[in-house]
Amino acid sequence: MEITCYRDQALAQEPHQLPAAVYNLAHTLLERSSSGNLFIPIRTMQYLAILDAEELIFLDGARKCWIDIAWRRFHPQARSSLSEPVAYTAVYYTENAEKLMPRLQSALAPALQELSRKTTPDGLAKVLKFPAPARS
Repeated sequence: MEITCYRDQALAQEPHQLPAAVYNLAHTLLERSSSGNLFIPIRTMQYLAILDAEELIFLDGARKCWIDIAWRRFHPQARSSLSEPVAYTAVYYTENAEKLMPRLQSALAPALQELSRKTTPDGLAKVLKFPAPARS
């Protein structure tokens, strides 16, 4: 799938943190993607989130290809454990984007979980039995 996205002049930006579980799941799903992009429908808000190696952008269903918010400059290397949140910068391109942030951040986790359920075929993981090592 190919989507061309546009962005207006940035109106504001501010630092945020993404919970570790959300960041880790998003990047696990991204690694499984053969295209290098992950399309995440957020149906409860009529938004589409698109993740690539550099940023996570949010497109409103009404504005189609215009970016409302971009989450950029993720710093996973700054955390000392995989369970710590990941710092990033939220860049706002619309007047109401700052008000949307809490809703988008809370809606992203369920959208990722739903996508994970749909993209992971049953039986993908298998437990292999190896013989126990001989004791001496």
